[in-house]
Amino acid sequence: MKEGETPRIGVYVCHCGLNIAGVLSVKSLAEYAGRLPNVVVSRDYKYMCSDPGQELIRQDIREHGLNRVVVAACSPFLHEETFRRVCASAGVNPYFYQMVNIREHAAWVHSHEKEKATRKAEDLIRAGVARAAKLEPVVRQRVPIHPAVLVVGGGIAGIQAALTLADAGKKVYLVEREPTIGGHMAQFDKTFPTLDCAACILTPKMTAVGNHPNITLWTYSDVVKVDGSVGHFTVTVRRRPRYVHEDLCIGCLLCIESCIYPDARVASEFDLGLGKRKPVYIPFPQAVPMKVVFDPETCIAVKTGKCTRPCVDVCGVEGAIDFEQKEEFPQIEVGTIILATGFKTFDPHRLPFYGYGRYPAVYTSLEVERLLNASGPTGGEVVLRNGKKPEAVGIVHCIGSRDENTNRYCSRVCCMYAMKIAHLIRERTGAEVYNFYIDIRAPGKGFEEFYDRVQEEGVHFIRGKVGDVTPETPDGKGRVVVSADDTLLGRARKIPLDMLVLAVGLEAQADANEVRRLFNITCSEEGFFVERHPKLAPVNTFTDGVFLAGCCQSPKDIPDSVAQAGAAAAEALALIDRGEMELSPNFAYVSAEECSGCKTCVPLCPYSAITLEPEHGKAVINQALCKGCGVCVAACPSGSIGQHLFEDAQIFDEIEALIQGVAANGEGAR
Repeated sequence: MKEGETPRIGVYVCHCGLNIAGVLSVKSLAEYAGRLPNVVVSRDYKYMCSDPGQELIRQDIREHGLNRVVVAACSPFLHEETFRRVCASAGVNPYFYQMVNIREHAAWVHSHEKEKATRKAEDLIRAGVARAAKLEPVVRQRVPIHPAVLVVGGGIAGIQAALTLADAGKKVYLVEREPTIGGHMAQFDKTFPTLDCAACILTPKMTAVGNHPNITLWTYSDVVKVDGSVGHFTVTVRRRPRYVHEDLCIGCLLCIESCIYPDARVASEFDLGLGKRKPVYIPFPQAVPMKVVFDPETCIAVKTGKCTRPCVDVCGVEGAIDFEQKEEFPQIEVGTIILATGFKTFDPHRLPFYGYGRYPAVYTSLEVERLLNASGPTGGEVVLRNGKKPEAVGIVHCIGSRDENTNRYCSRVCCMYAMKIAHLIRERTGAEVYNFYIDIRAPGKGFEEFYDRVQEEGVHFIRGKVGDVTPETPDGKGRVVVSADDTLLGRARKIPLDMLVLAVGLEAQADANEVRRLFNITCSEEGFFVERHPKLAPVNTFTDGVFLAGCCQSPKDIPDSVAQAGAAAAEALALIDRGEMELSPNFAYVSAEECSGCKTCVPLCPYSAITLEPEHGKAVINQALCKGCGVCVAACPSGSIGQHLFEDAQIFDEIEALIQGVAANGEGAR
């Protein structure tokens, strides 16, 4: 619209099927809107977001010379962009469009007060029309996208995302905090429901990552600083010393064999303390990269320098072992970031009545995974801590899940992996296996069939919560007795067991909050990273250019993690191949001549988008980081900060129009 031109507004009221029309009188709303100032045409239609609905708006723009469009429908979160594109395709600036939410704000919340709900919708439409008359043209800014991608986390999700991007010809930096990639999947023996060998699926992908020319793999490393914004992130990575130069080490493992301090053997982190490792080690035989790590806490050469260092003598590559190695902090430039930082398992010490940590017969499900694994501490044999094989095994579901005292959510995988463990224990020991469950949740492909199979194999399923676990002998070192309510039989049961397995749930990583701050994203109440929209943008975050994959977003199984990793990689690829990104138009801006440099806005910005210009001390807002939350606008004591699409004149006219409704009928807007 040209300066001084009279607003010509079109109003369109959507039925949204019966979501809106079942409560509000949409025809009377359209008639009411047609009588408002500057409204040239007003219509109602069953589905405004449909192709015919969109074409109706385009046709009216052409025939009636509309220069403003107001759509009264659902949340702008769903279809604001849809109608902006309609305006743009008809030659109207897309920001000469105002959406009025009469579904969530009127129809859904006042479904039992239809007449009052319709009056409230009238008030909302009147306010939207008043605001539309004051809209100003906005030109979207664009930023170029650096073609490199950072993937944080080397589990199956991070591996899949990295390979997808690298195979598409993009440069990928894969950063993993552990000495090897593979994540939790590398600890498993088999995967449900097909019982495929986890290593057979995973290790070829791990090797592909290690050998891919487009992937720079940094293990034993973590991200410590992230600057910049979408298209151009500057990331600082801390590379902890392995005391081995990775480019020289050939993975012969002679240094491990030569280590002469057996007393320094410590519990293996990868085997969850069920096995031992030396001060120089690799986590497991198929580790990638196949490079050793010297543990600075137990290696005498690193701690005191007094070791005779036979490892150096047997190493066939001069200079490969370097006990003077220090932390390094390389910086990389990337355009997009994928977070695949995974999960941690619930710590059953928090539920002491199960006896974990007190009774040797009690294990976590992940510990049993290591016992079942062919490369685990017992070579795949189910051997108890007392050296015997179990004859009676109990598996308790929902440890740390679906519990008001721990986590209310379902961890999704526990029922299935508990049944997998039951099958494998039956297969390898012939033991009687009892599954204590609340409900069996088997909704995936082939899951119900696997459930039936395990039942047919003779596994006992007892529907009821375990109330107590007590030792059979006073010393607590033998069998345990499980007390449980069997709701199907309608009686309490006590079952002596050689082994009790706690099917622990999935939780967010312990440092999820620190990671959230580092990448400027949000966490849910449970600690998992929050996606932009659970249905329409499940891998995006509210920070442009940062995407989610795998269990860092919520508990999920391997296929879902892989699928989400592919989706995150696709989102990153779309940005890179487009070459640039349009920024959100509702960013804040500073009138430099009015800014006093008081710094009030700087610490208040949740997106770290505001800095002080060093020469004159004025506030400067990074448009790529600003999300238009408006905190700085409201807080600025000098009024020097404004925000596109939320200018004072627009808001004041909108409020005045609402007040008119209250004054007219005493109710209306509320």
